[in-house]
Amino acid sequence: MKTLQVDLAERSYPIYIGNCLTNPDLIVETLPHKEIVIVSNETVAPLYLETVKAPLVNAGKRVEAVVLPDGEKFKTLDTVNKIFDVLLEGNFSRKVALVALGGGVIGDMTGFAAACYQRGVDFVQVPTTLLSQVDSSVGGKTGVNHPLGKNMIGAFKQPLAVLIDPSTLTTLPPKEFSAGFAEVIKHGVIQDESYFAYLEQNLDKIFSLDLATLADVIEGSCQIKRSVIEQDETEQNIRAILNLGHTFGHAIETTMGYGVWLHGEAVAVGMLMAADLSARMGNIEPSVVARIKTLVNAAALPVEVPEKMTPENFLAAMYRDKKVESGTLRLVLITALGQAEVTAEFDSALLSETLSHFCR
Repeated sequence: MKTLQVDLAERSYPIYIGNCLTNPDLIVETLPHKEIVIVSNETVAPLYLETVKAPLVNAGKRVEAVVLPDGEKFKTLDTVNKIFDVLLEGNFSRKVALVALGGGVIGDMTGFAAACYQRGVDFVQVPTTLLSQVDSSVGGKTGVNHPLGKNMIGAFKQPLAVLIDPSTLTTLPPKEFSAGFAEVIKHGVIQDESYFAYLEQNLDKIFSLDLATLADVIEGSCQIKRSVIEQDETEQNIRAILNLGHTFGHAIETTMGYGVWLHGEAVAVGMLMAADLSARMGNIEPSVVARIKTLVNAAALPVEVPEKMTPENFLAAMYRDKKVESGTLRLVLITALGQAEVTAEFDSALLSETLSHFCR
């Protein structure tokens, strides 16, 4: 079992990486509450719901479950209301704890519900996808989508703990695994060139689902994200570098319709677009762009935007991004492999060149 501590004063919490689901004592110790509501989806619940629920019931706790439909298109206020329905109809108190059992969509909605129910209750993350294990379960970003923008309605709500069991990745569809790996690549690009090189060197082991290697990869990503979050919990400055590729990627998701492209697929292409612009600005050599593209391609991720995307589509969606301030678009750009910055200092003509290059 690997353990990392996210140090955020009174909001600090542990991240456990290992055989969490086969450790009933850990599950019970993490949730000392008498009332617990587990939130999952129709895909994950048949696989892992009873594994999490049984030790809690055996410990004498009141446990109920909410099983939601699966998919990004259900990441809405209407779906979150289904969680509130169970909490209110069951007369759950402010002492209840919510458990997010699933991928990033479940984690974001459960955390948002926890932030809102009776003005805030505890919650624990039990992420079951690679994307949620390396990214969305850590850091306290919660929320839902709006037809005009992704993740535009939400709150910062840190979990009590994160329980990551790499064995859940063996039941993950290959396409979903690849999508999660986009966030892994991103962490190396923005913060750690040696981690990026480790991914290049161990790609075969990673995609053959070697659990020891996966645990190392997850730990590496969580360490990178933790270091950024501890410096800037609510994304006032440096934390925004974690959004490399996301402004371009969210434009794809919003324009195409949520769920048509997986989040990680859109981020992968968005990361390449950010790298392309960074190279056009002279921040990095074309060889760095090629190296990122090679790893993205080797991970079975897309390297081209959807055919229907136009420069106008991108700009319209990008100007609704959370990083826009007073009408000024800010982007996360690469300054070297392992380094990134958030900036509004870019040539709009070069951005147009990047958009035209990818939308040709």
